[in-house]
Amino acid sequence: MSVEPGWYVDPADRETRRYWDGEGWLGAPISVDAIPPEGPPPVEPPPVPVTPTTPSPVTAAPDWPQHAGPHPGHGRQVGHGPQPGTAPQAGHGPGWGPQAGPPGWAPQGVPPGWAPQAGPPGWPGRPQEPRPHGLELAGYGRRLTARLIDFGIVFLLNAVVNGWFVWRLVEELLPYWREVIRRGLEGNTSTEGLPPIGEQAGLLQIVILMIATALWLAYEVPTMAAGGQTVGKRLMRIRAVPLAALQPLGFGRALSRWNILGLSTLLWFCAGLGLVLQLVGALSPLFDHPLRRALHDKVAQTVVVHIPRSTDPTAPNDRTQPPGDTE
Repeated sequence: MSVEPGWYVDPADRETRRYWDGEGWLGAPISVDAIPPEGPPPVEPPPVPVTPTTPSPVTAAPDWPQHAGPHPGHGRQVGHGPQPGTAPQAGHGPGWGPQAGPPGWAPQGVPPGWAPQAGPPGWPGRPQEPRPHGLELAGYGRRLTARLIDFGIVFLLNAVVNGWFVWRLVEELLPYWREVIRRGLEGNTSTEGLPPIGEQAGLLQIVILMIATALWLAYEVPTMAAGGQTVGKRLMRIRAVPLAALQPLGFGRALSRWNILGLSTLLWFCAGLGLVLQLVGALSPLFDHPLRRALHDKVAQTVVVHIPRSTDPTAPNDRTQPPGDTE
């Protein structure tokens, strides 16, 4: 049975994608994280032959002072700008803006089709941040605030559903810790004769963590699958969308995105290992450039964007903005 034409992960290099036309691979590979274009890759034009030319000698006027660069007012000569297809280089002086590259040019590390928009006059050579599907990337502050709001909601759910189990756990542990504190206040460091911890304490810890994990899953995964937004994300006007298209995540992608943080809750009783993993996952967008993706975003192939107040969440926002988070 033949495989339908389309973009697939290259079995020879799992870090790239290539276009399969039904009989063989076509065109050059692209990064596995990049958004593939619709249809097959464009046919590369044949190289244009370059005819070598002999530069004509330039003779300076007798009264011109000798200096390293061109005299004031001298226009930019041919060959002084960046070569086609390359990013602008540093060191061109204040006010120098990036030259327009060939069609489809994008900064290094940005998926195809996400070329930076034109900056304001005098904009320096640093390219703008990418705009997935025409939308701004969500800022770190918005993402952290949304996550804290969601944690607060899940905590309240646990107080209602898990409250009785927590109370029973406290009863099992209270005699032991009460005696430890009393001896500590008296300066007694002996551990002999301490009341034993209740037999059900270990089981209660496991039950509490399993219920907390299930509540988090029930709260986050369905809402993310349907619209890419929890209550916290909706309040902060941010949304998780697939890299490939502006569409709902779906249950499978939402579940794989939640697994990185959610399942770590089951490891809280392992010397706090689960909390460490969740902290690393929460801080990971700070170290990902240029798309600011957390570890769970990379697993699910998603990116978090900012939804403007005056725009429909599914409509692209093509406003020109300077680089960086503007809110």
